[in-house]
Amino acid sequence: MKFVYQDLLNFLAEKPSKELLSEKLFQLGHEHEIVGDIFDMELTPNRGDCLSLDGLARDLNIFFGKAEPLKIFEGDIEQNNLNFKNLSPDVCPKISFLEIEIKGSSNTYKPYLENYFSLLGINKTNFFTDVSNYISYELGQPTHCFDFNTINHELIFENRNCDESFKTLLGSDIKLESKNCIFSVNNEIISLAGVMGGMSTSCSTETKKVLVECAFFTPEAIIGKSVKYNLTSDAAHKFERGVDIQAQEKVLRRFIEIVSDHALIKNIKIQSFAESQAQQNSIPVNVKKINKILGIDIDEKEYLKYLSKLGFGTGKEIAVPSYRHDISSQNDLAEEIARVMGYNNIESKPLEISKKKDKIFDSVNKVKNYMIKNGFSEVINFPFTKNEAGKSISIDNPLDSNRNYLRTSLRDSLLENLLYNERRQKDSIKFFEISDLYTKNNQINQEKKLGIIISGRRGHNYLDFSKKLDNVYLSGLLNQDSKNQAFVIEEISRKELKTKKKDRIFYFEISVDEILKHLLKDSESRIDQINFIKYQSVSEFPSSSRDFSFSIKDLEKYDAVINYLSDLNDENLKDAFIFDFYENKKLNEIKVGVRLIFQSNFNTLSEEDIQKSVNKLLQPIIDIEGISIPGI
Repeated sequence: MKFVYQDLLNFLAEKPSKELLSEKLFQLGHEHEIVGDIFDMELTPNRGDCLSLDGLARDLNIFFGKAEPLKIFEGDIEQNNLNFKNLSPDVCPKISFLEIEIKGSSNTYKPYLENYFSLLGINKTNFFTDVSNYISYELGQPTHCFDFNTINHELIFENRNCDESFKTLLGSDIKLESKNCIFSVNNEIISLAGVMGGMSTSCSTETKKVLVECAFFTPEAIIGKSVKYNLTSDAAHKFERGVDIQAQEKVLRRFIEIVSDHALIKNIKIQSFAESQAQQNSIPVNVKKINKILGIDIDEKEYLKYLSKLGFGTGKEIAVPSYRHDISSQNDLAEEIARVMGYNNIESKPLEISKKKDKIFDSVNKVKNYMIKNGFSEVINFPFTKNEAGKSISIDNPLDSNRNYLRTSLRDSLLENLLYNERRQKDSIKFFEISDLYTKNNQINQEKKLGIIISGRRGHNYLDFSKKLDNVYLSGLLNQDSKNQAFVIEEISRKELKTKKKDRIFYFEISVDEILKHLLKDSESRIDQINFIKYQSVSEFPSSSRDFSFSIKDLEKYDAVINYLSDLNDENLKDAFIFDFYENKKLNEIKVGVRLIFQSNFNTLSEEDIQKSVNKLLQPIIDIEGISIPGI
């Protein structure tokens, strides 16, 4: 939604600067951008009540007060005798119609109406439709104008299955399918209700008499229709979020007022159809609950003052305004209080966490601790997959058509992780994932499982540098004899993986409960608590390594090298380790092969960048007496 700064000021008692207005809009949770005098709002879907000047002013009333109510037509209006039938009152519980006829024509718009089109860059169409669009801008209630002379039979509203073509007022032909809210006359669809009217009953510059429809449609009946039929519709955008069921008379009287501002009215009639009296939602007053939710200490008087200024009734219970469809509980009221107080003004307090142990959470953490302690990295994948395997469970409304089944195994996801990292020059991969898996037999079964995948070097340390990860290593990790395995370890063939790597890949999967029992056979100490390592993204840029031979004449200086490697600090240094070790006891000398790996998360490192880092990192160790680096 876009609005003109001056237009909103007209709805406020105080006249804040653009800067102050912007600040308070952000405080209330209304994201926006400002271009000149235009505020471009990005409102959350639950705040359909703010999709108008009047709605924003209601929300800002707490800071700036609200201006005098809009001028509306106050005179008596004759009841019309429209031949109308509502066949779907559950979808449209209330609807009103205004019959209005003018003399002559209106070619010149008043400044407030003219500015709406010129400043917001909106195209004019015809007088009555232009007024309808402006009313929606002011009050947030869409209306639709039918050329009265085209409504020559009974007007019917219904929500029914359709299988026919419909020509919109923009001239496009669409094929209506499944259930749609429609207006029809003499079995002809004249409007896709809540979205767009039809060509056959549309107004023109020659139209002198119109039937203005002002309705409340349940959001569920309108949601998705404009997208389905590729129709850009401000009306649908508002109906999908909910409009004020109590505002229809006010809207139509405002319509009359604006028309009378531009033309001589010849005739007006109005009629409303309501199946039942709308029930006002109410919530008990519970300040204690609000204070507990927010962690504040607000008294009841101040609490009620805030809510009153936001339009809530504040008697024995909190009466929720008819335009606030998003308010239904104490939590919602707490959010309202937090918004107007300002989240920054609420003092932070330590989070109170229950000391009650969760058995499943505890088991998962024990397994995680064990895996991380053994040098594994945890990965987290989507619980959905594109593969239909065995008794996979399909998803009715997947967010991604390529991920429309619940996983029955962790294998494919972990294999994708492995290949992704291999393509980025990772030569030692030890991954695990713990996640729920789902299978369907007579019923849906859920089980938390551990998946492990390994490939490449056992480690970077010189003791493991030339050794490969294999099933023997994995058997040792699982605390089993490789010759008498209790668990089956799968070797994944590389033939169909389209990769040049030759390192063998091994995979293992087991339930968390089962592996935990197995690990506990030895000792609880195998799964002691450790500090988790924080997530690091894999760089998209290539790495580069440099190898150096450290000659240590004084054996006591070996610890200095170890300490040096552990304390290395450079923004481009990804890893440093000893990959080779040789001790010459006769010469009382140790030779150590050290590898430095450089990589940036932002760009490809140049030779100059790497050399600068190398010079900075090596100088401290060179300065130690008894340690040298041949060639440097």
